[in-house]
Amino acid sequence: MPTPGRPEAPAVDRRKRADAQRNQEKLLAAAAGVFAEAGVDAPIRRIAAEAGVGMGTVYRHFPTRADLVAAVFRHQIEECAQAGPDLLAAADSPFAALRAWVDLFVDLLVTKHGLAQALQSDTSRFAPLHAHFLDRLLPVAELLLDAAAAAGETRPGTRPYELLRGIGNLCAGDDGDPRYDPRRLIALLLQGLRSPGTG
Repeated sequence: MPTPGRPEAPAVDRRKRADAQRNQEKLLAAAAGVFAEAGVDAPIRRIAAEAGVGMGTVYRHFPTRADLVAAVFRHQIEECAQAGPDLLAAADSPFAALRAWVDLFVDLLVTKHGLAQALQSDTSRFAPLHAHFLDRLLPVAELLLDAAAAAGETRPGTRPYELLRGIGNLCAGDDGDPRYDPRRLIALLLQGLRSPGTG
């Protein structure tokens, strides 16, 4: 039974939760942008400024830098995973969907805050993130590969883990050398999956 004289409490609590959720989303978006530009070691103060919140708000949501890095990566992994079925439904062909999804996957590895390096790190704090990465993205890669093979657009038998690991290794070699373009090599890799007489 509500306490007399305090009917506004539930509404206040809901507003606080909504504000906290908005702050967290702003922080994740700001951190994603800053990490993409300056790497995962960028100053937390800069992320707070970009999000328009105080340092205390950052540390309430993410007590350590590792917590913030992991949260940003998880958010990006979820976006990439959710895009796969949508691309398959909207694309002209399963192979076109696979190619578009691989582009997103490469964005995740190359342009989004050094995920490849974090996942290859031997520090235990990123071990759960690596497991989440595989749990969420391997089924999507399998869905797209199976659809392309069923449509006769690619050779059957390509293993999702091999594909993602191969792409990851090509992306890990991107050290800013203008003579090296992982996207060109990944396009050649995908072309090599095509069935004879297609593409």
